[in-house]
Amino acid sequence: MEFLVVYIVEAHPTDIWQSESNIRDSVLFATPKNEDDRAYVAGACVRKLGIKMPAVLDEFSDSTERVYTGWPDRIYLVDARGRIAYKSAPGPFGFHAEALGAALARVMATPGLQPKG
Repeated sequence: MEFLVVYIVEAHPTDIWQSESNIRDSVLFATPKNEDDRAYVAGACVRKLGIKMPAVLDEFSDSTERVYTGWPDRIYLVDARGRIAYKSAPGPFGFHAEALGAALARVMATPGLQPKG
């Protein structure tokens, strides 16, 4: 089974919608102006949150975010055929471990849908 984080647009940039928790935690970034800026902010996010799974960067035109409606954040389960088996409501309040667990159990119980590896 594989896990992947896709960093999309910055949710709370200082120049648009700064959150109190970002101020408290000193997570203060303006909206990235180019691919390099976005990569810098994404790297800081991965380090600050202690993310240990592979993380990739959505391209600057936000194609992944548009296709998957990932903003502000989502959890997806993709089966072995590449089909979406579960899509959470927007997080973090839309994350429900029971619903994800049930979808994972369905995928694991269906021949041919189990993840490889």
